[in-house]
Amino acid sequence: MSQQILDSLKYFQPETILTVTFCVAILADLIFPKAQKQIGYISFLGILVAILFALRCDFGNGISIFSNMYAVDAFSVFFKVIIGISSLIVIAFSLQSDELNTKGRKLGEYYALLVALTLGMFLMTGASNLLMMYLALELSSITSYILSGYMREKEDSSEASLKYILFGAAASGAMLYGISILFGLTGSLDIYAIQKAMTSGGMNSITLLFATIFILVGFGYKISAAPFHFWTPDVYQGSPITITALLAVASKAGGFAMMIRFFAIGFSQPTVNGFVNIIQGFDWQMIIAAISVLTMTLGNLVAVWQTNMKRLLAYSSIAHAGYMLMAFTVMSNSGIAAIMLYFIIYLFMNLGAFYVVMILAQKLGSEDVEDYKGLAYRSPLVCVVMALFLVSLTGLPPTAGFIGKLYIFSSLIAEKWYWLALIGALNSVVSLFYYVKVFKNMFLKQPEGDTLSITFSPYQIAWMMILAIPTLFFGLYFSPLVEYAQASVKMFQ
Repeated sequence: MSQQILDSLKYFQPETILTVTFCVAILADLIFPKAQKQIGYISFLGILVAILFALRCDFGNGISIFSNMYAVDAFSVFFKVIIGISSLIVIAFSLQSDELNTKGRKLGEYYALLVALTLGMFLMTGASNLLMMYLALELSSITSYILSGYMREKEDSSEASLKYILFGAAASGAMLYGISILFGLTGSLDIYAIQKAMTSGGMNSITLLFATIFILVGFGYKISAAPFHFWTPDVYQGSPITITALLAVASKAGGFAMMIRFFAIGFSQPTVNGFVNIIQGFDWQMIIAAISVLTMTLGNLVAVWQTNMKRLLAYSSIAHAGYMLMAFTVMSNSGIAAIMLYFIIYLFMNLGAFYVVMILAQKLGSEDVEDYKGLAYRSPLVCVVMALFLVSLTGLPPTAGFIGKLYIFSSLIAEKWYWLALIGALNSVVSLFYYVKVFKNMFLKQPEGDTLSITFSPYQIAWMMILAIPTLFFGLYFSPLVEYAQASVKMFQ
């Protein structure tokens, strides 16, 4: 057993590095309480090294370690890179956030918790045992609860953390109950053994349906899918903008990676072009399709009425989860590759939008859409960049968001899910309405009150460009991203 653990640790290097980084950050905070920014740099460096070690993983079709508890393959590495880059960008945002860097606030533990959250999401990408999935989800969830309420002097921050804990506890309990039912049906927590048990048949379809729905509650809570999304708008609004941005991208990526692995291996059989359902009389793909429709429709319709930018982007994030669930429904190679491609693009355009909201809030003292009136007259460059991010989130050319949605809809049409593609297209039209509301305030309305120009530091302009340029560039040249996503899916099988 000890030799097996030692052999497994050789392939567990990124996660080990994050664990060491977390311990170093905690100790540095205790020993050097005034070195807050330096701890941020340590965390940044640790996550960067973890990404580099993850990219070094090249094990053919992948390997399973720790007695099939954890998989190391190109699929998990892909999502680790997405999560790691998101965490690096959020740390960079945090170092320049006025709401975090106030006098007297201890940020050492904040950066340590960011590393712990990143570790939890890394574990989610490779978990191949139901117990490991649950533990990874809990690690990322518990750290998220603390970080979402980190500005405890603000009422909405404390409220956000409390709501997050309550919804998270309910979702975790439901998922654990579903896992126990599935264990009773199959006699195993290993998703490969579950697949064999499913193939042999003889399952009670009603009991299996209940188990699947309960487990979906846990997955749906993590990716903000309706009807498990109720925590999202309040938590996004009450959390620091940096944490809101991380939850919108990295947490969603970890949830999708875990859910894809669970259904693609446990409930399906690999084929040349994708995966086929192995459970007779149980159409779990239709359940996912229904959740997808509900998620994107609810997210887009409710976003229309929002006046706070963080809440608007929260409901937008819910809608985008619905779009990605559409591609997951078809369970083809092209569908999963489309989700992975979408996450690369989503990283830049969504983090970019949150970053602009953050630096504007620091200048305006508000996150309200109405306070964006006439901003184009006061800060034209920032408004143009924000418009680019919102156009990309809508899915219009020539931005990268158009390419992401194009591949999602192509995967649906290729598998003849025409009705689902039509609903997705109609939802994209609805999303344009609430994004245009922001455009209208920035470009078509006169400024109210102060009309002085708003200036931003070169550092802030540089970060906007770092996120804006890929959002435009990948809308014009995207073939390397597509090839990388498709190769990662093939290695996953």
